[in-house]
Amino acid sequence: MLKRIVAHVSGRPVILTDTITKLDAADTGAVVVSASHGGTSSAAFALEHPFGLVVFNDAGVGKDRAGIAALDILEEAGVAAATVGHDSARIGDAADMWENGIVSHVNARAAGLGLGPGRPLRDAVLGLRLGDT
Repeated sequence: MLKRIVAHVSGRPVILTDTITKLDAADTGAVVVSASHGGTSSAAFALEHPFGLVVFNDAGVGKDRAGIAALDILEEAGVAAATVGHDSARIGDAADMWENGIVSHVNARAAGLGLGPGRPLRDAVLGLRLGDT
């Protein structure tokens, strides 16, 4: 799957993509559920087209929090970001993240939107009220 819109939140599309590398300028401001890991390289791709929210797989968090490093990088850039637990959804499968993912980590911007660990991703995203980008 390159990318697929599955819903709208506050007028913004919710885009599922198996890899963060397949998004472009037309996706700026969207809510993105990417099945990529939440590492530094994923943050770099996410910063190319700032999103209203971007969600990654935590990839088991890893050494020195490498699997969720994007959260801090995106926080510094003013972008809300979260991860789902690797044990709740398959890495590389955005549809599985949407259907089964449980939020595992959030940055402060995402927490400010109402996201928090332990919630099913789909329910949490569909309950958001996002402002303008």
